[in-house]
Amino acid sequence: MIGKTNTILDVGGLKIGNAYDEKVKTGVTVVLPDEAARCAVDVRGGGPGTRETDCLKAGGLIDQVHAVVLAGGSVYGLAAADGVTTWLGEKRRGYVAGPEAIPVSPIVPSAILFDNANGGDKAWGNNPPFRGLGFAACNSATTHINQGRVGAGYGATAGLYPGGLGSASEKVGDIMVGAIIAANPVGSPFMPGTKCFWAWPYEQEGEYGGKRPPTDYAFSLPKDTKLEFLKQGGQSTVIGVVATNANLGQQSLQRLAIMAQDGVAMAVQPAHTPLDGDTIFALSTGEKACLSPPHLAELGAAAARCVARALSCGIYEAQKS
Repeated sequence: MIGKTNTILDVGGLKIGNAYDEKVKTGVTVVLPDEAARCAVDVRGGGPGTRETDCLKAGGLIDQVHAVVLAGGSVYGLAAADGVTTWLGEKRRGYVAGPEAIPVSPIVPSAILFDNANGGDKAWGNNPPFRGLGFAACNSATTHINQGRVGAGYGATAGLYPGGLGSASEKVGDIMVGAIIAANPVGSPFMPGTKCFWAWPYEQEGEYGGKRPPTDYAFSLPKDTKLEFLKQGGQSTVIGVVATNANLGQQSLQRLAIMAQDGVAMAVQPAHTPLDGDTIFALSTGEKACLSPPHLAELGAAAARCVARALSCGIYEAQKS
């Protein structure tokens, strides 16, 4: 069963901010927990671009984050976290290392996707737009999500098609799981020779068009991926966040992130290539009890379905614009 809004916001305790630059054809999405939230990450692609993911490893000092940033711009997009960090620090939302005279240290893990070959004006000289886009995304944060060509998905491409930002949710008993995904994969989201999403079995209430494969469908190798272009250089990626209102510790969140990555393979062929940077963060924002490993397995399976559906929704909405 999907949540009320069928987005990650159904989990509660979160706001989402988006900003984009039409001229540059890129953007930033920020996931802002109302309170510092426990977080883990799983990196599955061969070409990731990330920031502050090492601090999320079990056994370290840090087990909570103050925001998660998803950005276009490849390595330049990592600067979006500078804007988000400064925005949070001004409000003294961060890790407190001492008296008030000492600035707090916001923990802002981030991941980027490659959209620098999409035809936008990338002649930004020594002033890339991403720090400012990080500020703007924070200032726009709300309990509403637009999907498609917005935020980190603004300049994305999926195979040979427009990519985008999408979100979905699913309820497992009394626990909610949700995902927000910026879809920019090397692989194709469509079954070869059709406009039917690979993720069609998981679709809820026609959220990405209701297409079904032909009754006589036979598998063939995809011909609508970015692989030919990327043989000349470049990268792609799927980045995103899954969240739950279950009270999960670091180890359980790590397993949730690992299982959520399966949603990429459920929605894209091929997935997790050497040219992708697939990175999924997992957040815990609530106090619902997760009582056993089988219960966690159910949440992980739901997270994977949410990722597959969110990825497909983002592409579907981008094609409508």
